[in-house]
Amino acid sequence: MKNYTLLISLLITTLLSGCAKDDRLHIRIWHQMQVAERIVMERQLDRYMQEHPDIRIEMLYKETEELRNDFIIAAYARQGPEIVYGPSDMIGLLAMLEVIRPLEQFFDEEYLDKFHETAQVWYEGHLYQLADKLGNHLALVYNKDILDVPPETTDELIEIGKKATKDLTGNGRIDQYGLVWNYTEPFFYVPFLAGFGGWVMDDAQEIPTLDTEANVRALNFIQELRDIHRIVPREADYEIADALFKEGRAAMIINGDWSWGGYMSAGLDIGVAPIPRVSETGLWASPMVSTKGFSINENIDDEKLPLALEIIKFLNEPENQLEVTREVKTFPTRIETYDHPIVTEDPILINSKRQIDVGKPMPIVPELRAIWDSMRPHYQMVLNGRKSAEDAARDMQALAERKIMEMLE
Repeated sequence: MKNYTLLISLLITTLLSGCAKDDRLHIRIWHQMQVAERIVMERQLDRYMQEHPDIRIEMLYKETEELRNDFIIAAYARQGPEIVYGPSDMIGLLAMLEVIRPLEQFFDEEYLDKFHETAQVWYEGHLYQLADKLGNHLALVYNKDILDVPPETTDELIEIGKKATKDLTGNGRIDQYGLVWNYTEPFFYVPFLAGFGGWVMDDAQEIPTLDTEANVRALNFIQELRDIHRIVPREADYEIADALFKEGRAAMIINGDWSWGGYMSAGLDIGVAPIPRVSETGLWASPMVSTKGFSINENIDDEKLPLALEIIKFLNEPENQLEVTREVKTFPTRIETYDHPIVTEDPILINSKRQIDVGKPMPIVPELRAIWDSMRPHYQMVLNGRKSAEDAARDMQALAERKIMEMLE
């Protein structure tokens, strides 16, 4: 009985101690950063909290789609984090739904002039995001233990890819691929659409431009890489491609700047190069170039707003951006960092900038979401052999137009 009473007493004490009031001011950040990025920001926020013991900052990871959807639901309920961190392509939708706060009144012109102009994400006359990373773009990453020099054209990509695709064990199965990437997703397909002379929207960012000869040719090209040239796996989503490359079972991967630090942490000796020019057109395969950065919940408490702004400024200090750049190989947005040796002398960052320069700006309008959702099923039906490229291009266009019309009703 005595032991039972003691156990109850200890349990009550533990529960009471766990319920002790925390008087610190809490700021929550929802984000979709990969592990390497996340570790650096957590370290930076730990330093901030050590200097400000009355502040508690909590980070919560969510996949990109989950982040956007959960934040919208939470914000409509006047809940959610004070700060949301993510790619610029979700800004148009969040701004249209009025769940993030315009920021131009909080950051004066002198401060904003310290950032690359692309880092300032405006929508319909208002600043809704201040970015700490420029690019968020795809590029060609290659394993230097397998490949000395990356291809410059798609003809070279195929030639080199065939030489690097091997059955190393003699069991009749491919153990090493020339190229892997998440080719079933439209975002990872778009560079080749651009390389064949196409794009997803018109210059006014209003009308889808998917029913084109360029789209047909690009769709056929991706299918030929897999089915005719056989330099990519039959099945390869993001996780499969990423694992194959990390295991040293692929010479090349097309992946974003968010992934490069993780490959180096895995012990790979990597190089980065622009995705090759399309040999048929002479045009660069142009990925979408955007930013990732910070927005503020429309429902933030007045008491927490100055603190949230201060934290955003802290994380965007040049030394903090350079710390991320050094460890994760993402491109900073503070202009004064561009002359620093971390940026100017690193081959990966030099080639990342080359890719940025031939990329195309990502539309930040909410219609882009309708375009992604319209491309995906028909693109994947081409890959599955259930639809021709011509039919897929036509059906993508029709579905995108319908979804955009429904969105605007």
